[in-house]
Amino acid sequence: MNSREKANTLTGAEAMVKMLEAYGVKHVFGLCGDTTLPLYDALFRLDHGITHLLTRDERHAGYMADAYARVTGRPGVCEGPSGGGATYILPGVVEANESSIPILAINSDVSTTSRGRYPLTELDQVAMFRPLTKWNASLDDAQRLPAMLRRAFREMTTGRPGAVHLALPFDTQKNPVTPDEIWADDRHRNFPALPVAPDPAAVEAAADALLEARKAVAVCGGGVVIAGATEALARLADLLDLPVATTVSGQGSIAETDPRAVGVVGSNGGVPATRAVVDEADLVLYVGCRAGSVTTERWRSPGPDARIVHIDSDPAVIGANYRTDVALAGDARLALEAIAAAVARRGGGAGNDGVLRAKSAWAAKLAAFEPLAASDATPIRPERVIATLQRLLDAEAIVCADPGTPCPYFSAHYRWPSAGRHFITNRAHGALGFAMGAAIGAHVGRPSVKTVSVMGDGSFGMSVGELETVIRYRMPITFVTLSNSVFGWIKAGQRSGFGARFHNVDFTRTDHAAVAAAYGLKSWRVEDPANLGPVLKKALAAGEPTLVDIVTQPLDEAAAPVSEWVA
Repeated sequence: MNSREKANTLTGAEAMVKMLEAYGVKHVFGLCGDTTLPLYDALFRLDHGITHLLTRDERHAGYMADAYARVTGRPGVCEGPSGGGATYILPGVVEANESSIPILAINSDVSTTSRGRYPLTELDQVAMFRPLTKWNASLDDAQRLPAMLRRAFREMTTGRPGAVHLALPFDTQKNPVTPDEIWADDRHRNFPALPVAPDPAAVEAAADALLEARKAVAVCGGGVVIAGATEALARLADLLDLPVATTVSGQGSIAETDPRAVGVVGSNGGVPATRAVVDEADLVLYVGCRAGSVTTERWRSPGPDARIVHIDSDPAVIGANYRTDVALAGDARLALEAIAAAVARRGGGAGNDGVLRAKSAWAAKLAAFEPLAASDATPIRPERVIATLQRLLDAEAIVCADPGTPCPYFSAHYRWPSAGRHFITNRAHGALGFAMGAAIGAHVGRPSVKTVSVMGDGSFGMSVGELETVIRYRMPITFVTLSNSVFGWIKAGQRSGFGARFHNVDFTRTDHAAVAAAYGLKSWRVEDPANLGPVLKKALAAGEPTLVDIVTQPLDEAAAPVSEWVA
């Protein structure tokens, strides 16, 4: 290739950077490796407006991209090297994919010419990621790289959003790409892209079923917030006086101070009073919800006699667990808007006592919660932590909670005062160690609001290295550890279902405040409930990275809002 031809081409690495720029990518989370050197060199040399944030491992790069996508409505991007980098990034990819969150994960790879010759870090990335992603591929042909990136963004953002993975071989990064191929489809910069409306006949049938019901309830999953369907949901609830319950992932579908908000239902975060609202229903409207084991108490709530109307962007979800009377395959926002319009044309409904049923459920829940929230007992009750944060945080704050000790308490008792994405937890697979990386991604995506990360000490031990990332970028995130020196969820399961035969669930208590201080965070340790409010107030207002280590009651001894520990 002569010098004139070289001047009219890009390398594959340069083309990757230019394609990400064309799709409006502003942030990439990742970790360096030898097979990624051409890409990093292109990021250094080119003018592109992309900020690359160096993480301390690839798993948390994936979690950061996940939370970033949730708060921005744009795909999150993470990257890492070959071999171990691909295996490390995998947990973040599968979590996002199962949660219908679009992230693009890129792992560099050995050269295509080295395959089968036992090069260091060789791994069949395509085979490994195929069952864990919505779509994946290896970019073996540099000239096809732009087209493959366009497909990646198309796959991520359309239909049911999800994660994609691309392997980027070393020689592809150095081979030529024609600049004319560098263009993006702007429709796939955000998600959900190209939403599809449900069948009009199904809309009319849903409206008829809802108008016939007298004890209906809506159960909303994560699809409502993803689709931006909160206003449409509120309108339908108002027309029918419909009580609205959510799954853990569905929190934010409705403000939980709304008079028709029931709160979370299911075995994690649900309580008998909220369960009763579903059990008494003559019709359940599922919206953007898979009706899985946790939400339905292992398919016991609702019972077999309730009629089911189900809305989901993935047709395969509908009818998987319940005999479904009306199926609406399509975007949650478009479906709810259409049903609300059909109900309004009929003059509205006679009502489902939504306000009364929701009020009754919250009254029963608060009666059990408030004495514990005010308790001066030690170790500090988790309910007191929730109540204190509820009092101190403003309405726009984001809370990222790990799925162990924090999740059920926030889901049951923290009343989110506005609809939208304010609570982030990983409910697809529930891996510990999510909240620290998620908080970093959420802060980068929405830096103007306060972000709080809450985790148990098991999760802290799996993610502590990212505290250095927080310090390096001076992120004013407040981390809260609920320190009880146990893998509490498992110990609670051993207590409730295995005769309290505790085996290998307890570990030594760590001084998390001292660890955080070693990284450079301002930190506190709290054992006296009287100090909890003042210390949290200081930490939240500090304007710099902070950590509060709270010695709390073990989960297996607490009044956790969990009906079954094995769901």
